[in-house]
Amino acid sequence: MVSHPLDSLLDSMCTRQEPSEQEKVSLMCSLLRQSPPGELGYIVHDLCVLIQDDKLVRQEAACVAACHNKNNFIPIQINGHTVLLTHYNDLGGNRFFDPENKFSFEFDHLRGATSKPQVHGVMLDKGELWRIALHKGLKAYVSCHFPAGNCCVFKKSLGKRQMYVACIEAQQYQPSNPWNCLWKSDWTFALTPFTTEVTGIFLLQIHYFKDANFHISVSKSVSETLNMIDQSQFATDFVKFVKAEDDKFHVAILENIQALSEDIWEKNLRRKLPVTRTFMNWNELLNDQHLNTSVSNTEVLPCLLKHTI
Repeated sequence: MVSHPLDSLLDSMCTRQEPSEQEKVSLMCSLLRQSPPGELGYIVHDLCVLIQDDKLVRQEAACVAACHNKNNFIPIQINGHTVLLTHYNDLGGNRFFDPENKFSFEFDHLRGATSKPQVHGVMLDKGELWRIALHKGLKAYVSCHFPAGNCCVFKKSLGKRQMYVACIEAQQYQPSNPWNCLWKSDWTFALTPFTTEVTGIFLLQIHYFKDANFHISVSKSVSETLNMIDQSQFATDFVKFVKAEDDKFHVAILENIQALSEDIWEKNLRRKLPVTRTFMNWNELLNDQHLNTSVSNTEVLPCLLKHTI
């Protein structure tokens, strides 16, 4: 069994052994890196309570938060525009640029605050015209198929080659509900004559935390060669390719969830438990007159109270 970093921290606290600063930093960073999208702030708050050293926690959290936000394409609002924080528009020094509206800004990853916006000029050359056409087509697709989705297309120069990365993110972060989720994908290709190979990477993360604590992470890579005749034609073919792969990934996830559900219920639990589909009241069982008195006073954690069997 693999030990969770929080277990080590709590064990030290329970045995009254004060962890060293190096141990605290290692444990904190491990926990922060495992943070589900949209929940980093809650983990920082909880660590401040556990560690009792706000300065140390926030110092380490600031570095991890920067990677967390860029890895998950966190969307932010600035000057009435939505901008994705990614590695592709990172200018260094916690400064990012918006290729659509041609400005840059600083971002505090821990406080979630923007500052110091300024104009970020971009030459309107052939490469930029291709980027604009791609963004227009992709935005129309995302707006139609992802109610809470955002997208952006970035252009990078590698020597004489023009590279493009299209990023899509759709998230649902609601602390009042028992689940959070993130769907993201990025699509990379070069501006080359006649044809280009488009490579896409999907990532789906789900965190369910009502009656249990489940973390689900699913990823997939795809690639396809597309013709590059003109901007309009390529933008149309590119969006069709993205949509087709999105649909395949979505269907595959649903099929796997259904298969997993059937496997758990029909092959594993069914052999051990009667399938009544009713709630088991564990506290009532513990208070049964046939149980020992020392056990009957024990409270069961809320996360164990509702299990359908």
